[in-house]
Amino acid sequence: MPPEVTFATARAALAQALPALDAARPLFDLSACRHFDSSLIGVLLELSRRASAAGRRCTFVGASPNLHKLSGLYGVEHMLFDERDAQGLPATSHGR
Repeated sequence: MPPEVTFATARAALAQALPALDAARPLFDLSACRHFDSSLIGVLLELSRRASAAGRRCTFVGASPNLHKLSGLYGVEHMLFDERDAQGLPATSHGR
């Protein structure tokens, strides 16, 4: 993901991320994304929805504590991040 995902840049961020959905296990590194608003949540949910429609599951890693808080406020943290990611623990190496 790019360093900034806001209402103004969300469509471009989604378009940039879509090719990664062709992977058997789409993985998105969010560690560079430090300036964002709730539009990032929308982008991540759309990526998850499209992956699910294709029989896949997105993995999002490297999310900042603020992104975890924001996704928690919207009640979607459990949909976007696995338990280890949600606790701020490093992702395991099984297939990632």
